Amino acid sequence: MIYWFLKTILLGPIIKVVFKPWVEGAENIPEQGGAIFASNHLSFSDSIFLPLVVPRRMTFPAKMEYFTGTGIKGRLTKAFFKGVGQIPIDRSGGQASMSALNSGLKVLGRGELFGIYPEGTRSPDGKLYKGKTGVARMALEAGVPVIPVAMIDTDKAQPTGQKIPNVQRGQVGIRIGKPLDFSRYEGMQDDRYVLRSITDEIMYELMKLSGQEYVDVYASTVKDRIAARAKATVEQARAGLETGLEQTRAGIETARDQAKVNIERASEQAKANLVTAREQIEHAAEQVRGQVEQTRDRIVAGRSGEDADEQPGADEDVQGGENAEGQAPDPDEAEDAATGR
Repeated sequence: MIYWFLKTILLGPIIKVVFKPWVEGAENIPEQGGAIFASNHLSFSDSIFLPLVVPRRMTFPAKMEYFTGTGIKGRLTKAFFKGVGQIPIDRSGGQASMSALNSGLKVLGRGELFGIYPEGTRSPDGKLYKGKTGVARMALEAGVPVIPVAMIDTDKAQPTGQKIPNVQRGQVGIRIGKPLDFSRYEGMQDDRYVLRSITDEIMYELMKLSGQEYVDVYASTVKDRIAARAKATVEQARAGLETGLEQTRAGIETARDQAKVNIERASEQAKANLVTAREQIEHAAEQVRGQVEQTRDRIVAGRSGEDADEQPGADEDVQGGENAEGQAPDPDEAEDAATGR
């Protein structure tokens, strides 16, 4: 119910009007019965554009993380992916992958359409990579045809990691090839060589339809290599940063030590200059004191000379008729002195 509501009422009409995706080979879509739509994988939006151009309901596998989120966002994401007809798939391999294939077989057993990406993950660079054999096993076990589908320029409309798509009408295209019948391999689903042969044939058809360059390596391996290189680059950058920090710290320590030495030298020099200045000041002060003493002695000596020059005039005053007290002598005393009395 939610699937058809989103496809025919809510999202489908809007997407068709806004992006106007073109379709080639629509006549190759079966009107009834189960079938596997094997598509190249360029963008998250592949699982949205392809079901829009197929009249029948289509179910896709989606990574488990879309169905295990917590909180409001996790529940909304889970409801959306269920609503657009996707089932969870554990891509860790082994028994988990077999469980996902069994879920797909149930869909095909009901006579419905099942979409799958043989590459197992989105192309990291727009090239077509080696397919995994799960699609061949499902085709043989379910006994259904495989319809190759090439998604065109969906990676330009919504590049990996970009949440809001780039709108350009008529850019996105879906090219649907003729059904591939592998009934000649019936009962050989456990033969790994047969499975590889079927898968390679499917990938060859996808290469012709999409025009992509084919690389005989798993996309997941390439992604791991890219991630490893990115990690190595980050580690190298971190190591370079740490080395730079260590060198900076060493430079700071060296500068600090040198500054300390320079400060100590400057302090010692300042102290020495201060002592020298003090000695010079004291020496100058001694010279000034000596000069002051000499000047004072000269002043004192000058005053003594002046006093000596004034003393003879005083004797003359005494001899001129005044006693020591400045009074005239008594006449009787003068007479007695003259007679010797």
